[in-house]
Amino acid sequence: MKVDRPILPEFFKGIALFTPGGDLIYCIDPRKQTQWHLQLCVALQEILGLSEPPHFLIPCYTATVDCWLDPGDRQVRLAAEAYPPVLRHQTLLNAIFGTGDLVWHPRSEEMCEPMAIATYHEQFPELWQNHDLVVQYASPEARSDWSSSTVTPLGFPQSQQTRLPKPTAPTPPPQTQGYVLRLFVSGSNPSTERTLETLHQFLEKCLDRPYTLKVIDVLKHPDQAEADQISATPTLIKIWPKPVRRIVGELNDDEKIVRLLSYSEF
Repeated sequence: MKVDRPILPEFFKGIALFTPGGDLIYCIDPRKQTQWHLQLCVALQEILGLSEPPHFLIPCYTATVDCWLDPGDRQVRLAAEAYPPVLRHQTLLNAIFGTGDLVWHPRSEEMCEPMAIATYHEQFPELWQNHDLVVQYASPEARSDWSSSTVTPLGFPQSQQTRLPKPTAPTPPPQTQGYVLRLFVSGSNPSTERTLETLHQFLEKCLDRPYTLKVIDVLKHPDQAEADQISATPTLIKIWPKPVRRIVGELNDDEKIVRLLSYSEF
């Protein structure tokens, strides 16, 4: 299917959120002020009838494009980045954002953990199904901004489901064999370093199964902290095996960590 190049604001920020099955919800923000990621999760929940917003897709299944005017040479600049799991959708991203044959650059400063995402497959099977959806989301504020300008907005109304071909078939969720842990910390400092060293030594000594430990700085990733309802740091969360459990506070009590890890459904 041919996709006509959309008419976009002169300068804008575009945010795209994919599902593991290849569905897409995105927004175009001419104000370039709103993060949007949490709103897209809520909208995806409503469209697919999920039990709760799929915050765990952030950031691994996201892509962003930014179009701005360089104040130095007055030239229009365009930057596009996508996390590795969605780089295969570059053709679709260029179609919805009207960016031609732009090459999207991979983001790798935060590694995505397939095992962690896979733990949600049982609760959210719809996300691994391909519904052939491409949905543009716009808040009332954004629609008001667009209508008051002289620029014609992109021609998909709010939450309209547009069918476009997908580049490849969805990838089945990987098998989870060990522990999946998340550690939320606040910045890089001696306290954080001690916590990491203590926890690493304990896990290496006591675990009888493989594990992955994802360290998340709440100062750099407040959206992820909000999605996991982090109220204090450090916080250690056991994502897998279920049930999900957490320890809040200093991780110097080995017995607490043992109880956290032993209460599982392997």
